[in-house]
Amino acid sequence: MTTNWVGAAEAARTLGITRPTLYAYVSRGLIRSEPGPGKSRARRYSRDDVERLRRRAAERRDPDKVAAHALQWGMPVLESAITLIADETLFYRGHDAVALARNASVESVASLIWTGRSDERRPHAAPMPARVVSPKSTPFILRAQATLALASAGDHQAFDLRREAVVRTGWRILDLLVQTEAARGKEPIDLALARAWRVRAVGEDVLRAALILCADHELNVSAFTARCVASAGSNPYAVVIAGLAALEGTKHGGSTSRVETTLAAMRRERSLRTALAERLRQGQRVDGFGHPLYRRGDPRAAALLEMLERRYPNSSELRYAREFARAAAAVTGERPNVDFALGAVSRVLGLPPGSGLTLFAIGRTIGWIGHAIEQYAVDQIIRPRAKYVGVVAAVAEAEHRQST
Repeated sequence: MTTNWVGAAEAARTLGITRPTLYAYVSRGLIRSEPGPGKSRARRYSRDDVERLRRRAAERRDPDKVAAHALQWGMPVLESAITLIADETLFYRGHDAVALARNASVESVASLIWTGRSDERRPHAAPMPARVVSPKSTPFILRAQATLALASAGDHQAFDLRREAVVRTGWRILDLLVQTEAARGKEPIDLALARAWRVRAVGEDVLRAALILCADHELNVSAFTARCVASAGSNPYAVVIAGLAALEGTKHGGSTSRVETTLAAMRRERSLRTALAERLRQGQRVDGFGHPLYRRGDPRAAALLEMLERRYPNSSELRYAREFARAAAAVTGERPNVDFALGAVSRVLGLPPGSGLTLFAIGRTIGWIGHAIEQYAVDQIIRPRAKYVGVVAAVAEAEHRQST
């Protein structure tokens, strides 16, 4: 398994120790070390081990602060064998997600995430028919939630939470989501969407790659929400409905929608750099750039943009997306993330408005089902404690009496 490595200077600085102390930690087996690449062969050190020691020291100093940080960025709070983000690379069960996006099918990746095997075999049970509950003018996530809620009422097999049964339910849920957007026969998910959106054959691989690269991204807010709901013993339909609710939030998948809106609104700007700088001056964000987990750029975005370059080299929309990315990099210092890439895919392929978030939601459902399977196996409810910071009633009453 790939490990994230850092140099001696960064490791010592992170721990607040000298280099001799760092070397002592290595000799005691507390930090893994290995020769680095290149001619110098300078030793490098496991970032995971360094972070573990840093957290241990911080916990001794202020355990409450560390506990609060655990639910934000940086500190693992749950075990999972689905996704690893290390060395600027995204892995699904040990497989490079970008390589899977280039060579695997959506169905095989779903099988890999759910079962650990990419055998592409699906159960023979027919999927439940979709029920049209809203017009296409209603946003996809709302249509999907309504469809799943109604379908779950008649799917009694969904209450069987054993792994094999949840996998079968997962396929039915995926079929329902695709049918919410496109008529579905026996064709693969990506081809059904391509037909519904009238995407030419050259763009079918781009849709497939987008779905695969959105399948999971470790313990983001929607995956954590999905695991919490699964931990309560709720069925997979409820898990996905909850994941969709989190994804729709403005700080999660809502960023994908804003990228599409921004790209459309700024298409006629004479100077994108000036226009983006003005947005920043007014306190507005430039969505679609930068990611805390990727210092050198989001590999999902790089892969999708590269695919667009190869398949649509003469696209005016692609030229515009490239110009926008250069201008945004100049004013923010950040590279495109998957939200921007989905917006670019939507424009270059001529997809209907909101399709970037639709791809995100259908792809990410694969991950939510995978997390549900893991959580059902753990069979423990997720119930963190809260650090109370409010007023204690007895103290408040005493202070009130003294003041009067």
